Amino acid sequence: MTDERIAKYESALQFAQKQVAHVVETYPDYLPIYTEEGKWKHGGELWTDWCGGFFAGMMWQFTLRTGDATWRERAEHYSKLLEHRQHDRDVHDLGFIFLSTYLPWYQLTGDKAIHDVLIQAGQTLAMRFKEKGQYLRSFVSDDSLFIDIMMNVPIIFYAANETGDKELMRKAVAHCRTTRDKIVRANGSTAHEGMFDLETGEFLHESTHQGLQGDSAWARGLAWSLYGYSKVYALTQMEEFLAIAERNADYWLANLPADGVPLWDFDADVNAPLPFGPQKESSAGAIAASGLLDLAKQTKDPAKAAAYRATALKMLDAMVEPEYLAIDDPGWEGILKHGVYHTAKDLGVDESVMWGEYFFVEGLTKVVREAK
Repeated sequence: MTDERIAKYESALQFAQKQVAHVVETYPDYLPIYTEEGKWKHGGELWTDWCGGFFAGMMWQFTLRTGDATWRERAEHYSKLLEHRQHDRDVHDLGFIFLSTYLPWYQLTGDKAIHDVLIQAGQTLAMRFKEKGQYLRSFVSDDSLFIDIMMNVPIIFYAANETGDKELMRKAVAHCRTTRDKIVRANGSTAHEGMFDLETGEFLHESTHQGLQGDSAWARGLAWSLYGYSKVYALTQMEEFLAIAERNADYWLANLPADGVPLWDFDADVNAPLPFGPQKESSAGAIAASGLLDLAKQTKDPAKAAAYRATALKMLDAMVEPEYLAIDDPGWEGILKHGVYHTAKDLGVDESVMWGEYFFVEGLTKVVREAK
């Protein structure tokens, strides 16, 4: 690891702290999702409210990295704004909301009340399980499974591990296997959504809301799967889930553009007009980079470990440059440019997006921490 790389990563993290502090001071108690023309506060559609944990989660990352009491105070305050959502049955995103906030908080304090919130969130998410079909339903409808849920199901595994609840474990494992069998493809790519017959539980077809089409490889969905199965393996030590994460990762490595940042969909036509053409998707790169850093330590194959880590660093190296890092863009309130939320709805396209911010910070922090 070169000193120059670490210096760039440290500089990017310092810039991230500056940008988050600006949002805290400018829009108190506001939980952003995506920017419009670089500004977080706007009247654009949410589609679904799922990003508060990423904003507060960055504050926990800064707390753990610096030990700064101000960041600790902010992290606790913004986490408390989310506490009521431990009972939220309308979203499939409770892992996103609580694993980045209440988990580091509990690990720092050992406070039972904080732990109880994590357990409740896992129990609440498990209520979305459909016995016919064996999956956790998405926020869209009962017959819908999203690949995104692979990044949220770890909170059910966490609750199961902490309480010894075999029913929670059964549902979580079943969801992971159904996702593997129905929307993770043999080549390692993933569908965004799987649709099921509610009467029989039969899988009907692949679909999408945010990808190019039902049978395409939406980049962020693949990143969710890669990282999600890696997290599930860490919580279960079940080799079958490590194998899926590696299959996803191998597809990512084989299809990543030479510049190290993916397009919004791996099947996008580079000759088509924007935003459906060659639109970069930095948030997918940030998620995958952080996931690959973990997977490099989990795989039993030394060659894969080296390739996964090298690719993660290649992506982060690209994203700390001014083409993606907003450090030379006065007035831009985000950290990482060229992210995409929802192309078809034209929400947060070629903007900063809150999950991209969080996983970018998380990935950089992992590398800097290891270097010390």
